[in-house]
Amino acid sequence: MAGRFIISEDGQGGYRFALVANNGQTLAVGEGFPNKLACVNGIETVRRNAPEASIDDRSGPEPD
Repeated sequence: MAGRFIISEDGQGGYRFALVANNGQTLAVGEGFPNKLACVNGIETVRRNAPEASIDDRSGPEPD
């Protein structure tokens, strides 16, 4: 099993998702969505795009 997405209410009438690893560690959290359908669509967008996503490191050089 490759982790799971958890949908929760955000306390402001909206929804958020979290991608959680098998060990329970939260790997990513989605933005707030106005309704559950929009949240599920956000999850599907991550599923579709993440396998091809590149890494854009803008953090600068590592300190010595």
